[in-house]
Amino acid sequence: MSNSSETHLQSGLAASLPPRPVPDDEVNLLDYWLVIWKRRWLIGGLFSAAVLTALTVTLQMPKIYESTASLLPSLDSKDGGGLSSLLAASGGGAAQSLGISLPGAPATSTDIFVAMLKSRIMADAVIKQFGLMELYEAKTMQDAREALEGITKITVSKEKVIKFTVEDKNPQLAADVANFYVSNLDRLNRTLNVSKAGQNRAFIEGRLAETHVSLVKAEEALKDFQTHNKTVAVEAQSTAMIQAAAMIQAQISAQEVQLQVMNGYLSPDNPELSRVRSSIEELKKQLYLLEFGKGGKGMLPGDRLHPAMITVPGLALEYGRLLRELKVQEALYSLLTSQYEQAKLAEARDTPTVQVLDPAIPAEKKSKPSVRLNMMVAGALAFFVGIFLAFFLEYLERIRARQA
Repeated sequence: MSNSSETHLQSGLAASLPPRPVPDDEVNLLDYWLVIWKRRWLIGGLFSAAVLTALTVTLQMPKIYESTASLLPSLDSKDGGGLSSLLAASGGGAAQSLGISLPGAPATSTDIFVAMLKSRIMADAVIKQFGLMELYEAKTMQDAREALEGITKITVSKEKVIKFTVEDKNPQLAADVANFYVSNLDRLNRTLNVSKAGQNRAFIEGRLAETHVSLVKAEEALKDFQTHNKTVAVEAQSTAMIQAAAMIQAQISAQEVQLQVMNGYLSPDNPELSRVRSSIEELKKQLYLLEFGKGGKGMLPGDRLHPAMITVPGLALEYGRLLRELKVQEALYSLLTSQYEQAKLAEARDTPTVQVLDPAIPAEKKSKPSVRLNMMVAGALAFFVGIFLAFFLEYLERIRARQA
């Protein structure tokens, strides 16, 4: 009983108390809504005017069409001095000579193609081909380049497919410009490929001539030795090992030539250079074991030709060395001849270097301006401006009321 009496007493006291006043700084959403409702015609008028204006202006704006060409990255990684290997591994030195800026190295063939598409040489060729200075009323080539940059867009998908897009009021011109970019990219890439292949061919040609001279000298030296010393007996095992050592030495020399060629266009830390250097070191180890055996540590080259000739007479040893030199030069000459033929084929090759997945075609529908988007943006802006004006006018009205 006592508990119910206390509860009844508290309820009576609460009912007799006056209502709690609302603080001045407490937000009342109803007041805000009343202000908006009071100025609804202002907000609605601004919204309608903005939407109609956006519709009218958008319909009067010129229609823009876009055409896109899609390119695949180079799948030929063994083109022997192609532009992709040349620029990607050189850290951008050759790219800068084209007006290309590469942010890092090494780069992939996709990076190289994108850099070439953005190059100054490419832009100038497009401007001259289509007379863009007159079309865009540009006073200087730089103005024309900036105008061209504004209508082109390059994107690379996660699959490394390059998409090159051109926008213009003329759909046919947009497609023609995009396709010209692709064809000119292939032409420029092949030109630089041929230039590099020509340098490689000339270098190998020089080494081949030097090797031919060394081969003739080795043949003459062995012939003179045999003429003066008549017959010198060398065991069959020794002859076989001489030929094996000669082949390894020739492979070392051939790979050193390859290393010199690669040093012309690859950066010092390129993985391909490291691979060739490792291969040369491994061949040298094999040659050392063949000449000196496992117990030959500390011996100098020439101290012993190979283990099988440790007890042969001096003339036989000299004959073995001359014979090995001849075999080395013969094998090296054969390897360089093969490389020389490959270099000539690479220089004469005239196959496309850019793989086009989708050529650009004239667009049938405009890409912009978007009537719906412009109306939505204009309407949203007008709505918020109208709300701001509604509260501003309400504020001025209350100030006047207080002053009155």
